[in-house]
Formats: sequence, structure tokens, C-alpha cells
Amino acid sequence: MLEVNPDRLLDGLDPAQRLAVTTDAQPLAILAGAGSGKTRVLTRRIAHRCATGTADARHVLAVTFTRKAAAELDGRLRKMGLRDLPAAGTFHALAYAQLRTIWASEQKAAPTLLDRKGRILGRILGNTKRVRPADLAAEIEWAKARLVAPDGYAAAAAAARRRPPVDPERVAGWYLRYEQEKRKRGLVDFDDLLLLCAARLERDPSFAAAQRWRFRHLFVDEYQDVNPLQDRLLRAWMGDRTDLCVVGDPNQAIYSWNGADASFLLDFAEHHPGAEVVELSDSYRSTPQVLAVASAIIGGRPIGAHRADGPPPVVVGYQSDVDEANGVARAVRDNHRPGRPWSSQAVLVRTNAQTTLFAEAFRKASIPYRVRGANRFLDEPDVGDLLQRFDRLSEPLVTTINDLEESVARQRAELLGAYGEDADGEDGRHELPDTAVGRRIDAFEQVVRLGRELLAMESGARTDSFPNWLRAVLLDDGPASADAVTIASFHSAKGLEWDVVHIAGCEDGYVPISHARTAEARAEEERLFYVAVTRAAEVLRCSWAKQRTFTTDPVDRVPSPLLTKVRDAIGHLERGGRAAADSSAALAQTRERLSAGAEVRPDAGDVLAVTNAISADLRSWRSEQARKAGVRPTVVLSDRALHAVASARPTTDDDLDGLAGLGRLARRQHGARLLEIVGSHVGSGSVPR
Repeated sequence: MLEVNPDRLLDGLDPAQRLAVTTDAQPLAILAGAGSGKTRVLTRRIAHRCATGTADARHVLAVTFTRKAAAELDGRLRKMGLRDLPAAGTFHALAYAQLRTIWASEQKAAPTLLDRKGRILGRILGNTKRVRPADLAAEIEWAKARLVAPDGYAAAAAAARRRPPVDPERVAGWYLRYEQEKRKRGLVDFDDLLLLCAARLERDPSFAAAQRWRFRHLFVDEYQDVNPLQDRLLRAWMGDRTDLCVVGDPNQAIYSWNGADASFLLDFAEHHPGAEVVELSDSYRSTPQVLAVASAIIGGRPIGAHRADGPPPVVVGYQSDVDEANGVARAVRDNHRPGRPWSSQAVLVRTNAQTTLFAEAFRKASIPYRVRGANRFLDEPDVGDLLQRFDRLSEPLVTTINDLEESVARQRAELLGAYGEDADGEDGRHELPDTAVGRRIDAFEQVVRLGRELLAMESGARTDSFPNWLRAVLLDDGPASADAVTIASFHSAKGLEWDVVHIAGCEDGYVPISHARTAEARAEEERLFYVAVTRAAEVLRCSWAKQRTFTTDPVDRVPSPLLTKVRDAIGHLERGGRAAADSSAALAQTRERLSAGAEVRPDAGDVLAVTNAISADLRSWRSEQARKAGVRPTVVLSDRALHAVASARPTTDDDLDGLAGLGRLARRQHGARLLEIVGSHVGSGSVPR
């Protein structure tokens, strides 16, 4: 079946990766932190199972969230020598293929797939000005992802503290009309594909049996992004079987606003009783210095570093947003040298509206760049309509831009006032609410800024010359392989990495975003910042501006509260403590000093090294106990309890009491051994707890 030795698939894997590849646990969740080799482990587990005969490649289904990820997985498996390749695809593509099969077998015409909801929603909205079709589509997609029908939308939106552009009852009414219009026309949208496939599997035993026979071994990537609708389909594919392996990172759960529910991963063992959870806590992407900052952002949990030391991250403040853009351009040029092409650097910002200022600075500095997602800005209906009007005019551009600027300033002030924000800028948080009107004003402000740039270069420019110039400067500068700096939002940077990352606009109101007002939303903003930080392999630079111009007047700004964590981590690094993980040298030195009877005041690197060593010994002990008892390791001691013991480092029975996941029975059965393992590393009062 394979042209590869299964043992070769384990080459180069660390113990946790090897366990994730070889364990026979079903179901299995692999918690894979940023840079931990997630795709490597997933593909090797699939290949290893096929090589050892515990899975048949012809009956493997690998589910991804993007076509690109599916293609990468397919390519890696092909290189490993698999003669029969597993089926790999997105939830939507796989569901559509299965539905087309059943429709063809029943000689039914397949419904027409509606690729853009706006075609129907535009007619439903009519002359409504406050809501764009794209915004209504976003609300409908959120509702369907959460399995919420039209009559339940208002209550669900209130419970989730969503802020739709208009009254939720009106959204619910439009949602109902949209569903009715689709049925009348014989249309289905992409969300319907998942719902139809799940419902058919649930009610049609023959169809379900055929699909479950074909796909016996299920693997799901980026599981933290699964929503309730996708989970329903996944369970329908599984039936009563347990052959499921999921991979994800709770710290990269950044799509709850779109309906994703990270609890499917966080509480995997509860959703799938008897499941095992394997954690990959080491990073092979970033330097210890970058990981020190990343660890601080998510609460100080240790992240194992396997790269050599690099420069400490830096935080830079500028007087204005223009100064910041120019300063970032200088830093990009300073970091460009032989062996480090332009394409090894990225500028990451929280919102797409921030990208144009850096594009301007890079053009002036003759730095090649690429804006990820710029074409989406040009495709915005409001921007498109505006550019069409510009095309039809033939007057001085300065007149049109002045008129637009005045209109945008007035709309911004009105919207801020409507939401109770300080329109005078005294609070330093001047971002607009995340509504249709807010995004429209943001887009027009970009147009105004770029119009001013064209006028600076060509004072006599006319209005009808502006649209083509705008398209030329905003569209990507070339193919993905071109040597250019990437300018991207935090969200669009997920899954990518660069040697040098410049995180710009680190101000309160952007990081976290101003409309993140609940504890859950602000926690997601922290995870989003963590995602941005962990894109950096070697060099990390964070910047902010004391003043930022949104319309015509500068607004005072304050640094992001998350920069406090960044600065604290940098300060620790500068004092000589390395807040990174498994440092065998630090651990050896600590043990040597302990054995000599010296009084030891370990730094953070020592403490984290000891914590990791305790965790490793606990896992070894747990695996041995599980082998003897013929059970899964998590039956002996849960991952939650193992992490709690390693982190708390208990030295007495009283210390064990109250640790997360460590119940009375576990304390009675294993307490003495747990204290013994901890004691072999900690010693008497040597490591602070």
C-alpha cells in the first residue's frame, strides 16, 4: 500500500509529536500551538496509520477550511509515497459532492448554487440605506452557522451581544424573506449545503451507510474554527463511530464573530467521552525572545523554543500615524539585506483601513509591497459606486475630494454621537462601530487619503483619472512568489509566517478593537494579537502613534493595554531572564545548584524549564501506568490535571487539594507518586510556586 517505511515517518519528531502521530487513541484531539508543526503531525499521522494498516487511505476523509490547506495536505501526502490518496477538501466542497451523488442517483436536478447572497438581498432591502447586502449576508451566515432559524435570530443575537446594523427583528424578517425567496427560485447557498447534507445523513440510513463506509477515518484541521453547523455535519459523517482526529489551537480561536465555537476543541473530551488529548507545546518557528512576548500575551503559559536566540522585540512610539508609517518603512529597509529578501517581512495591522498609509510610505520609499485583500476593498459596493461616479466626472480632483472629506467628517461625527462615543476625541478611541455605516465611512476615508496622495504628486489631477490610479496602486504588485513586503490584517495573516514582523497601530481602540466590549470579545482580541506576534520567526517590532488622523483633524491616542505585557516581557529579557521554554541548559544548572545545597533564586527560564521537566516526567509515568492497566493515558490522569500539577508544583497533600481536574479518587490513588515526581525537581523551597 505504501512505498515508505512507517518508522521513517517518525524521524525528526519530538516526543509529543511522536505520541500524536502514533497513539491509537480514538477520538483524538491534538492541541497544536503556533509553530508546533501542526500540518507536519497531521499528515504524518494519516500516513503512519495507512502504513501500519490501522487506516485505509481510500477511506480517509481530511477536512480543511480552505482549498489551499486541502491542496497542501494532498501534496504532502503525495510526497510521502501514498499510492492511494485520501479525500481532502473543505466542509462545503465535500458536502456538495455528496449531495450531487445522491441527487444524481435519484435522477433529480441539482438546485442552483447561489454563490452571492447579495443578488437576492439587494432586492429584499430595496431602498434601505442603513444596511448593505453584505452586512445582512454576514448576519444570516452567522445565524446559520449557529443553527439559528429566522424566528430565533433576535433572541440569539441578543444572547450573543451582537450589534446588527438595524433592529434585530427587522434582520429576522429579511432573513425569513431570503429563505422564502431561495425556495421559490430553487436556489441553495453554501450554508444550505452543510445543512442539507447533515439532514440527509440523519434521516436516510442508506445514504448515511454509504458515506460512512466510504469515509471511515475522519481528520479535521483548524478545529478551533468549527461552528455548530459544521459540528452537526461532522457528527452525521461519524455516526456512532469514534475514528476521529482533530487538530487545532485554542489560542488561535479568532472567528467567534463569524459563528465559530472554540469550545468544541477546548471541551473535546466532554463532547467525545473517552477521547485523548495530546498537546504540542513547543514551537519550531520563533526565537525564544518572540515566544517570551507570545507567552506573556496569553497569560504566561510556557512555550518551548527550539530556535537559536534572536534580538529582543522592540516597542516604538511615534508622534503621528504618518511618522509611524515612515518609521516602519525605514525599519523594513534596515532589515532588508542579503539572505533576507523583501518577502521575508510583513507589516500587520488590526483593520484593513490601516493598510493604505503603509502602502503610501512604501511607494515613497521605493519598497516593493503587496497588500493582502486589497482587491476586496476595491470590490466594496460603496467604493465601486463612488469610483464609477468619479469616472463620469471631469473636474479638478481637489474639488471632489474636498466635498467627500467634508461629508465623511460629518457622517463620522454623527455616527460617533449616535453610539455615545466622544466625537471630540478626548478618550483617544476614535474607531467607528462595526456597522455597515461605520465600514462605509472607513472605506471612504481611505479614498480621501489616497486622493490627497495623488494630488500631492499631481496637483492638477482630474477626477476621472483617479479610479484607474487607485486600482493600479492598491492591487497586489505581482504573483505570490514576487519579492515584496506583505501588508496585511491580523486575521488575513493567520497561517502565515515571516522572518521579520512589524505590528503597527498598537493603540487602544485598535488593539483591542474599540467595539470589543465584553470579556469574551476582549479575550478574543488578545488571541488575535497573539496570532500576529507568533507570525514572527526572528524579529518582532511593535509600534503605535500618539496622534492619528481619521478625517481632517488629528486625534490623541494612547498605547494598547496589551503593550504593557509586551514591555514587561521585553524588560525581563533585557534583565537576562529568558521567558521561553524547555531550556535544558537552564534546567541542568538549576539541578546542579540544588544538588550542591546552594540557596537558589531561579529566574523565569529556570522555573519554566522545571515546569516542563515535571510535565515530561508526569507524562512518562502516566503512559507507563496506562500501559500496565490497558487503558488510555487520560484515564489515569487527565491532561488538565497533569498541567495543573506541573504548573503548581505541589509539595504537600494540602497543595494537591483543589487543583483543577484532580479529584478525590485521583489524589488518593496517585497523590504520593505525584508529590514524589514534583519533589525530584523542585527540592526544598528552591523554586517559587
